[in-house]
Amino acid sequence: MSKIYIKYGVLIAIGLILYFVLTKLLGLHKYPVLSAANGVIYGTGILLALKKSKASKTRFKYQKGFQVGFMSGAIGTLIFVVFMAINMYQIDTEFARNILDAWNLNYDSGTFMILISLVLMGVSTSLVLTLAFMQLLKDSWNTPDGNRNTL
Repeated sequence: MSKIYIKYGVLIAIGLILYFVLTKLLGLHKYPVLSAANGVIYGTGILLALKKSKASKTRFKYQKGFQVGFMSGAIGTLIFVVFMAINMYQIDTEFARNILDAWNLNYDSGTFMILISLVLMGVSTSLVLTLAFMQLLKDSWNTPDGNRNTL
């Protein structure tokens, strides 16, 4: 099971990094509103990880599915935050200042605050999407007819 969430966590991170590089090449990386598309990348990776986990087991337990989905997103988040830290501290040091100016914030911890917000956004997105997808993928305990509402 750990192979599943490591694999899909790395794939989520690759998707996030490629999306950031693409927006940077187009000059759109300064607009935080475009980070909403990160939810699509997280959602795709988490859903694929959950489907792979469900297909590899005869009985799909909610707890194990939740673990796979959340850990996939968390691993993807951590890898992406490391990439962004390297980018903001070593490559594009003005990026953090531009983002903070757009938010009208002038804190001394600038870049670190952006990294913390990336961790919080990534983990919360992973949590919410995992809970949402588990409602679709879990087995119904209510009635035999309840399975018609699952994927």
